Amino acid sequence: MSRTIPVGLGARSYEVLVGPGLIDRAGELVGPRLRRPRVAVVTDDTVWGLHYERLAQAFQRAGIAAHGVSMPPGEETKSFEGLSQVIDALLGLELDRGDTVVAFGGGVIGDLTGFAAAIYKRGIDFVQIPTTLLAQVDSSVGGKTAIDVAAGKNLVGAFHQPRLVLADLDVLATLPEREMRCGYAEVIKYGLLGDFGFFEWLEANGAAVLAREPEALARAVARSIEMKAQIVAEDETEQGRRALLNLGHTFAHALEAETGYGEALLHGEAVGAGMALAFRFSASQGLCTAQDAARASAAIAAAGLPTTLAQVRTEPFDAQALLRHMAQDKKAEGGRLTFILARALGEAFVAKDVDAQAVRQFLTSEGAR
Repeated sequence: MSRTIPVGLGARSYEVLVGPGLIDRAGELVGPRLRRPRVAVVTDDTVWGLHYERLAQAFQRAGIAAHGVSMPPGEETKSFEGLSQVIDALLGLELDRGDTVVAFGGGVIGDLTGFAAAIYKRGIDFVQIPTTLLAQVDSSVGGKTAIDVAAGKNLVGAFHQPRLVLADLDVLATLPEREMRCGYAEVIKYGLLGDFGFFEWLEANGAAVLAREPEALARAVARSIEMKAQIVAEDETEQGRRALLNLGHTFAHALEAETGYGEALLHGEAVGAGMALAFRFSASQGLCTAQDAARASAAIAAAGLPTTLAQVRTEPFDAQALLRHMAQDKKAEGGRLTFILARALGEAFVAKDVDAQAVRQFLTSEGAR
């Protein structure tokens, strides 16, 4: 059984389907949303080997021609070079504005493909079929598409909503444990930013989610998507409340930049550490209690995620270098630092004009030079 979660955006509204077996039903589910029976499927080499043939057969059964485009896995693909390769592939297939592109992979493929769809011939429809837990609960929903540049992550992009999202829980069976933990960081984020009851449920059931027990996994994914859908419907282009979804990300993106956006620190691991840092910084500023900060860190650590700078990298970070990255954050305005901080577990807020000196002192206290 699958569950349908609407994302209410007027003319750009769409549905997110959550459940098992959705890849095998992709033809019947995607077909009614196509203007003509053909799609370009952008994926990566790993997903291609594991799941592409099954998806292609599902489209074939529905009379839909699928043309696969496979990219190298990894964050490095989410670049101008990767974008150019995808655009060239779509042009080679002679797709026009009546055709549809399918993003079949994790967050890198979803972000890259969505941005390509946003700019290809000034906009083409796309469908998200996320294959990682992180992409299912976060990046596949909400229409934020982007690539990375030397100055930072996701600094070049567009808002471009998908026509449909299929979150097939079965596909998570092939996901490595490290990637499951990364996705779980985004799951627990929803409890920490706005649903204390969900946070408490995760404290008790997080191990079951990580073990991919069907009932727990379905509840965690569906509740995460529900919360994101509601926030996106209220603030599509991140002018206000949607920024809450970036809890921990200002710290996280700075850590990723300093570690080189590679295998040393995956995005979900950076988010886990970033959320723990955000709660401890909040406590240091008298915004939340030290007990709440400790409880948040304990729940993150229980999932096997880092919560301190020393756990991210044994070599000390440079506090000033981290601050420079934070100044490039998309939420920064007029050179002023913006963070998502917390007043309590389940009660995050947007803090503008945060004092850089206070952040520097905090980072130093956390072990940065």
